[in-house]
Amino acid sequence: MGGDTRPYLGRFAPSPTGPLHAGSLVAALASWLDARAHGGRWLVRIEDVDGPRCVAGADRTILQQLAVCGLLSDEEPVWQSQRGEIYQQALNRLQDMGLAYGCACTRADIARAWEAAGRSQQRHGELVYPGTCRAGLQGRQPRAWRLLTQGSGIIEWTDRRLGRQRQDLEREVGDFVLKRADGLWAYQLAVVVDDAMQGITDIVRGEDLADNTPRQIWLQRQLGLPLPRYLHTPLVQGENGEKLSKQNGAKALDLSDPLAALRQAACALGLHADARHLPDWLAAAVQAWRGMMPAS
Repeated sequence: MGGDTRPYLGRFAPSPTGPLHAGSLVAALASWLDARAHGGRWLVRIEDVDGPRCVAGADRTILQQLAVCGLLSDEEPVWQSQRGEIYQQALNRLQDMGLAYGCACTRADIARAWEAAGRSQQRHGELVYPGTCRAGLQGRQPRAWRLLTQGSGIIEWTDRRLGRQRQDLEREVGDFVLKRADGLWAYQLAVVVDDAMQGITDIVRGEDLADNTPRQIWLQRQLGLPLPRYLHTPLVQGENGEKLSKQNGAKALDLSDPLAALRQAACALGLHADARHLPDWLAAAVQAWRGMMPAS
């Protein structure tokens, strides 16, 4: 655990846009195993802040799927949709410190700004925000709220699996959204506030989320929050070679044989455990994980 003396506290934070699939079980199992291998606790948080994308009843289905697999939260799960007041308090703090500002730009406005500058600043298909509203709204009404990244420099961090990582946040991402134009809280703010309030020390999640880490580290620094450790697990790919996800048609987990599903998830993690009964297999998997993963 390095020089951090805080008791290990991990979490699994699924979005209820549908039931768990093979890829999300990999993330759930990895986070649970890491917590148990460190003698720590493990929580479940339902990340339903993006209400329009959520499917009614999917949260309960996910909790049932986890229970069938023996992956039980050590505390009652929390729902992000019930925590808006807490997020508003964090945004208010950033506003008071002059670190968050209102933005009136649409996506079309951002595209025109880059065209006027004679270049296209794209990142993963998204336009990097050029800082248009940093100097004020010029009489326009704010649509969203953004975090100032000016002076952030190179954000460096070490992932327990991927090793040393770095990102020029201002140049590669720009001032990112904290509260969206539709009034919903952005993932970056909600996850940072929740992890800090719940005392999360270790974040184990899919590799597709590694790119979010510099934004979250910068936000943690601005709010004066402790920085967790990170471990990003290998992605599970579908037959088309793309990340397995609900968006590209991933099928719901078949849990008629929970142990078989867990074995498949463990295989994706490069982990092998030998036992015929679920409790015994989970115990063996914890031992295997302890011997396989680098220490925190």
